[in-house]
Amino acid sequence: QVQLVESGGGLVQAGGSLRLSCAASGRTFGSYAMAWFRQAPRKEREFVAAITWTGSPTSHADSVTGRFTISRDNAKNTLYLQMNTLKPEDTAVYYCAAGSAFGSSPRGYDYWGQGTQVTVSS
Repeated sequence: QVQLVESGGGLVQAGGSLRLSCAASGRTFGSYAMAWFRQAPRKEREFVAAITWTGSPTSHADSVTGRFTISRDNAKNTLYLQMNTLKPEDTAVYYCAAGSAFGSSPRGYDYWGQGTQVTVSS
């Protein structure tokens, strides 16, 4: 079992940066693929980025490629999402997830955090 706690969200102006963290409990963190998803009001949850248990390869949604970077530190049981050049359309609740399969479908992930709000003002 893995428990996930996100942090690092907040309010930022367009063009700014934030780094989200996801702290995981459990000794098997390093064996899971990890991902970030986000959900804006009245929209479905959407894939943002994923990373294998080794840290490579990674996958990013087209909408964030070149602006966001997913990474992990297995020694610290922590997943990160560096978000640069933020846009108002990035406003959403961001969730981290852990699972046995690397991919962009939320169905592939078994464990979810409670989410952290990111708001980008124009």
